[in-house]
Amino acid sequence: MKTLTLALALVLGATAAHAHDGAKHQGGIQVKSDKAVKADFDIIHAKITTEKNIATFHMAVSGKAGQTRPAATGKLAGSDVFSYVWPTSIDPYEVGFERGAGILAMAITAHPDFDDTPLYDENGDGKRDNDGNLWHSHWVVLKPNEACGPGALAVVDIPEGQKPRLPKTWPGLPILLDSPGWSPTLTSETVEVKVPFDDIGVVTAGSFDGVTAGLRVNASVHAPLLCVVDVFKVASGDLSLPGKPNK
Repeated sequence: MKTLTLALALVLGATAAHAHDGAKHQGGIQVKSDKAVKADFDIIHAKITTEKNIATFHMAVSGKAGQTRPAATGKLAGSDVFSYVWPTSIDPYEVGFERGAGILAMAITAHPDFDDTPLYDENGDGKRDNDGNLWHSHWVVLKPNEACGPGALAVVDIPEGQKPRLPKTWPGLPILLDSPGWSPTLTSETVEVKVPFDDIGVVTAGSFDGVTAGLRVNASVHAPLLCVVDVFKVASGDLSLPGKPNK
């Protein structure tokens, strides 16, 4: 795996490809397969479509989506998170955070060492605190944070004593993360999640990108709590958010 800095250095020097073999997936951002990337994180297509008030976030990879999840370590500190992410230009205010809080992204994640969806029992065993290893959805707000490494991003921390505007389904962690409970669908090579919006216009007027990445909980479980440490692939090649919904 490459560090975020090395990965971005590589992708910034590449030109995004807008077609892949067979052109199976239509619209959105289309990307050539890269054998250097693990197949289940090798993005070949990313798009957002809308119907009425529902936005469908879609990603396709060259392998079986969701096949690889982090190895359990038995503790929160230093544990890993794998993710399929759609960074957007949507203001975080539209989903319950403060205006201009950072880069709002929809993320489908899995992490066996902790559960951050306390309202939901995803595995149906009657417990709501042991489901982190299943793929689930989050809104996250990202910003650059040098404490995670040069040029690295982190989920925005909530400083002690501050009480920012937060979604009703905020899971209680001291970061700008929401656990809205929308169940993702991972079938063959695709990852999808359907998200309702009060005003679908904030989606259609915006732009997006597609990223597969690994995050890690800080070894001290302190700010920054959750850093992006590995970028597997960026759909655009340069995080320029070129995707337009319904295009």
